[in-house]
Amino acid sequence: MRNFEAESRREQSALPPIKITEDESRRLSSLANSSMDLFPRVAHFLAREMERATVTDENNLRGVIRMGSKVTYRDDETGASREIVLVYPHEANIELSRISVLTPVGAALIGLSPGQRIDFETPHKRTRGLTVLAVSE
Repeated sequence: MRNFEAESRREQSALPPIKITEDESRRLSSLANSSMDLFPRVAHFLAREMERATVTDENNLRGVIRMGSKVTYRDDETGASREIVLVYPHEANIELSRISVLTPVGAALIGLSPGQRIDFETPHKRTRGLTVLAVSE
């Protein structure tokens, strides 16, 4: 039991700190909970991100990725950069680079700021890393 707890603490400390508003935290937690049957892996990931996020007010979120943010990030494996808008599932449109928060990339990005890096698991169970380069409203 001790080894599991130590590993869990190491994993949590390796994750970058994230910030979110109380309203978005509530909405995204509800979305994660209601999506557990359809998308269990990413719903659990999003729920975990909401649990560890620091809830703050709007004034402390300048430069933080929120719902509707335009984000430029780099895939750390390929070095390729991509610009997307983070949206709720019903607004997603890959052709318009509107990425759902209920995707592994979307769930990984929420609450991050430029310069932060995060690893996440792909649907094929590979670990992938990305680094946030820019955020705008």
